[in-house]
Amino acid sequence: MTLTDKLTTLGYEYSPAKLEVFDFHQAVQTGNLVFTSGQVSGLDDLSYKGKVGADIDLETAYQAAELCAYRCLQAVGAVADVNQISRVVKMLGMVNVAEGFDNTSGVINGATHFLNTLFDGQSHARSAVGMVLPANWAVEIEIVFELKTTN
Repeated sequence: MTLTDKLTTLGYEYSPAKLEVFDFHQAVQTGNLVFTSGQVSGLDDLSYKGKVGADIDLETAYQAAELCAYRCLQAVGAVADVNQISRVVKMLGMVNVAEGFDNTSGVINGATHFLNTLFDGQSHARSAVGMVLPANWAVEIEIVFELKTTN
């Protein structure tokens, strides 16, 4: 089953992102690695904004992190065939935290569990940090993916 087939079974109708946003690219490929720019927790009419721990609860932020991971997959599609991803190498998860909220790992687990499902339990290196995010987005994630090598 291809990655796009797996996404469909999880309720996502995959489409690649456009490459350019403002002055930067959503993804850059070097060799068999693809680095995504930070992808925020909004897509089409769905938008997760606010401080986690005040405006947004943990369960909702977990869903926002999953959406960010999906958007990273869309960003890969701007430079490569998403079905050629062999693994997730590294994830940086950033959470817009309210004062006193310290479960950033619990939020970013939404993205990790989503990706582990897609990649048959194969996990990745990860950081999950709290900060102030632009435009009050609840979550932002960037990921490094490895592509299958072609000979």
